[in-house]
Amino acid sequence: MFTGSSAGPPAHEQAAARFAEKLVLAGHGIVYGGASVGLMGVAADAALSAGGEVIGVLPEHMSDREIAHSSLTRLEIVAGMHERKARMAELADAFIALPGGAGTLEELFEVWTWGQLGLHAKPVALLDVDGFYAPLLSQLSAMADAGYITEVYRATLGVVTDADEFLQFVAAYKSPPLKWRPAQADLPPGPSAQPSPP
Repeated sequence: MFTGSSAGPPAHEQAAARFAEKLVLAGHGIVYGGASVGLMGVAADAALSAGGEVIGVLPEHMSDREIAHSSLTRLEIVAGMHERKARMAELADAFIALPGGAGTLEELFEVWTWGQLGLHAKPVALLDVDGFYAPLLSQLSAMADAGYITEVYRATLGVVTDADEFLQFVAAYKSPPLKWRPAQADLPPGPSAQPSPP
C-alpha cells in the first residue's frame, strides 16, 4: 500500500481507514511504508484495530526522526529508499496507491513500470477517492493518445473505489506481455544463437 505521509482531507482519512479494515476482514494483510503519520498511520491503525497483520518497511533515516509506527506486526528498517521499495515489492502480492503526494506517485509509477518490463507479474491499482486521481487519469489518456502508452499496458493499471473492487481486480488480473522481448528471441536458429563453449 502506497499513500501519503500527510493526512489530507477527512474524506481521505475515512477512505483509507475503511479500505484497510475491509482488506483485513477479507483475510489479507498490509505491507506499507512503516510510518505512524498521515494516511500511512491511519491505514495501519485501522488494519491493526481490525486484527490484521501489518508489515512496515521504513528507511533508517526516517526511523531516526521518530515517525516509525511502534505497534506493527513487524517493522523492518532498511538502509534507504531504494531498499525500501525493493523490499515492499518483494513482500507484496499486489499494489494499491491511495491518495498521497509526490512520493506516492513515484512508488506507484515505478512498480507499474516494473510490471510492464516483466520484473513482476503483480496487479497495480489506484484507489480513486472522490475523483482525486481524475487529473492523473486524464494525463495517462493524453500519454496514450500521443503514443507513449499502449492500451494493453494502460489497461493493467486498475482504478477502484473500494476494497471490494480492488480484490475483484486482483482476482481477475492477467499480466501483460513483455514490453521488450529478449534480443535472443529474434535470432534465427543456428550457431549465432548458441552459447559460446567454455
